[in-house]
Amino acid sequence: MPKSKRQLREARKKRIRNRIMGTPNRPRLSVYRSLRYVYAQLIDDVNGRTVASASSLKLKGKGKANLAAGEKVGAELAKAALVAQIREAAFDRNGFLYHGVIKSIADAARKGGLNF
Repeated sequence: MPKSKRQLREARKKRIRNRIMGTPNRPRLSVYRSLRYVYAQLIDDVNGRTVASASSLKLKGKGKANLAAGEKVGAELAKAALVAQIREAAFDRNGFLYHGVIKSIADAARKGGLNF
């Protein structure tokens, strides 16, 4: 039986998470894309807490998970990271392919001052 899209993404997610771990100095920047919204958060896996988060759900102009929403979420997360005095992060694409909205979040976070 062929695997479903969800099962394939979960397998990619496991492979990525075996290599990436967030620390207090370099948290994991985890992104999630649903059909309607985009979410991103900085996670300290050692202490088990979220340092900063942003989503298109919280931003004005609710709508689709498109490139513009990704750029806004990335910029908002970068601002929150700088307030928390975080300059570096490990990018966790969460099994999603690195293009489109996921790439726009990463690019906007880099422009905002995050290094990964």
